[in-house]
Amino acid sequence: QVQLEEFGGGSVAAGGSLTLSCVVSGYSHSDYCMGWFLQAPGKEREGVAGIASDGTTAYADGVKGRFTISQDKSKNTLYLQMNNVSPGDTAMYYCAAGGTSCLSARDYNYWGQGTQVTVSS
Repeated sequence: QVQLEEFGGGSVAAGGSLTLSCVVSGYSHSDYCMGWFLQAPGKEREGVAGIASDGTTAYADGVKGRFTISQDKSKNTLYLQMNNVSPGDTAMYYCAAGGTSCLSARDYNYWGQGTQVTVSS
């Protein structure tokens, strides 16, 4: 059974930093993307950052230069380093595995429960 669990959400002031972690268990398909997505109230889930099996990364335009996705395969953990955050980054953040297109939510098979990030001005 595949399980993904996010950690690290919380409240942060604008301009600050936050690191999200996602521990993955029961997943062995290393030839697919893993990614981070956000969903604000009343809006669709959208891609933030993704990492392919060869280590290639992709980012949404709004986070380029501020967010960094990485993974530690020895710990089965995916990370999202969020720097210089702004109130517009406030959302529920989800990690996902098994994606065939790294920033497309519809192409992922497995999801965590999400962790809330709130950025105050």
